[in-house]
Parts: sequence; structure tokens; C-alpha cells
Amino acid sequence: MQLKTKRVYEPKADGDGTRILVDRLWPRGMTKAEAAVDVWLKEIAPSTELRRWFHGDQGDWAGFRERYRTELEGNPAAVDLLRQRIAAGPVTLLYSVKDEIHNHAELLKAYVLQRR
Repeated sequence: MQLKTKRVYEPKADGDGTRILVDRLWPRGMTKAEAAVDVWLKEIAPSTELRRWFHGDQGDWAGFRERYRTELEGNPAAVDLLRQRIAAGPVTLLYSVKDEIHNHAELLKAYVLQRR
């Protein structure tokens, strides 16, 4: 299973495989051609409420991790759809936030890899 993460603002690379945008909102300032997204799986992104809680300085990273994992567990259809895409070949999860370590795409990647 080849699964990686990447900021959507980085250029498309040959090894990206299927590029799946996992944000609920379209990346600011990006055209569809620039983003080169194959699938927009916004259903697997953190809920609007969770995103606002975390980015509104109310939440912390540990709390966000726990709450997002709970949302993923409650959304098996979206997780299964992602697993099907991963089984078909290499996948790159695309996200727009600046933090390359503390972001939901990294949590999603870990979640999928732990539950194979």
C-alpha cells in the first residue's frame, strides 16, 4: 500500500498516483487545473464544527486528534471508499493547511494504515 500526504499547493509529481483532496473546503486561490485533484473526498475531512473548534484557538492538537478519530469511526462509508482507492494503486492525500506535521491528512493516513 502506497499512501502519502502532500500540500495541494505543491506541484503534481509523477509518483503521486491518485490525488485525493481531503479538505472540506476548496483550497484558496487554486484552480482545478492547478490543484490536479482526481477525487475530492470532502466527506472524510473533519467536520466544519471540529475545524472551527481547532483553528479558532479553542482546541488543542491532542483533542483534535481524538475528536477526528471519533468522526472517522462514525463515517465508515467514506473510510471504505478511501480504502478502495488505496487498494487500486498509489494515493496521495492532499490538504491545504500550512502545518505539514499537525494536520488531518497525517491523522487520516495513520488511521487508515493502522486499520488495514
